[in-house]
Amino acid sequence: MDFRTRSEYSGTVATAADLPTATRRSSDLSKHSAEVFAEAEDHPVIVTRRDGESLVLMSQREADGRAHLLQFAAQLITVALDDNGSLAERMAKVYPWMLALSPADRDTCALNLVDAARASFATDQPHLAIAELTSWKETATAIAAGLGRAEIQWLDDEAAETVERP
Repeated sequence: MDFRTRSEYSGTVATAADLPTATRRSSDLSKHSAEVFAEAEDHPVIVTRRDGESLVLMSQREADGRAHLLQFAAQLITVALDDNGSLAERMAKVYPWMLALSPADRDTCALNLVDAARASFATDQPHLAIAELTSWKETATAIAAGLGRAEIQWLDDEAAETVERP
């Protein structure tokens, strides 16, 4: 079994090839199912079979993350193939919620999304791109709802009262 713990990676930059992988025989599923399932909750587990192709056991969260990342990749390819307009303008066609952002924020959003996607692909960590996409979409939604338009009233440090802990 080629299995390394996360603690073995502390202090180093991991690539997709370096991430923990466990390989188990199909008989381990019946003999040590709790152990195999616990590993699969942490990272995908390759289950080898004598009579067929190996299978991969992973959490639903992991499978969903990979599916979302592939969908995001397909959308980025669509943006890359379009040659009309800036990156931000092309991305706003695919993600119309970006139109709620200012032009400068659209540029920043587009670059951040591409960078997060590159990091996700390079490290096999779908959550990096999905979190960035979700963060920007939620920001655009809040702006569209009118949040952030109110004038901010800063508290004067000298006049601020200390509130007791409950």
